[in-house]
Amino acid sequence: MNISRLFPLLALVFIFAMMAFAPVKNEKRGPAKANIPARQVRNTGITKTAENPYYIIVDKSDYELKVYDEEGWYATYPIVFGSKDLRDKMREGDKKTPDGQFKVIQKKIHPKWSYELLLDYPNEVCVQRFNDRKQKGLLPKNAKIGSGIAIHATRPEEEWTVDNFYNWTDGCVSVKYTEMKDLFSYIPVGTPVTIQQ
Repeated sequence: MNISRLFPLLALVFIFAMMAFAPVKNEKRGPAKANIPARQVRNTGITKTAENPYYIIVDKSDYELKVYDEEGWYATYPIVFGSKDLRDKMREGDKKTPDGQFKVIQKKIHPKWSYELLLDYPNEVCVQRFNDRKQKGLLPKNAKIGSGIAIHATRPEEEWTVDNFYNWTDGCVSVKYTEMKDLFSYIPVGTPVTIQQ
């Protein structure tokens, strides 16, 4: 066979092979590395005590909620938010998830999305940041800070939102229904939560 005829065929094979292994960029999905297994857990063998060994870090850029205990990393859950804009929440209605240090102040079963860990947003730091932004003219005078930010489940039939990185909340952190049930079962009131970009 003539090499000049074989070259275009080899070039096509090479191009298709490269396309098969290239990361897919999809605006709905967020970062390509966010295709995480449903739940990764380190088996500690620890018997939980009355004291709270847990703290949570929500990493918006990675679409991950990580739980840590006194031995380090404990579990990872894939998550979604309210907006593709992952910057800090500015005001009520912007659908952004706030950055900062929070704590779980209530565990409850919500009528729409069941398992919910309510956070202490807005706390003192959030109020100060909001007032500073208002004073600098970054927000309208009638803007409100908002409230009711939580880590909560999807509806049982809407776990696909997390699989597809579809940000649908009003600023909360959403975990798959089945995985939120698990998280809810062991995270107590008072657990520290850091939300970061």
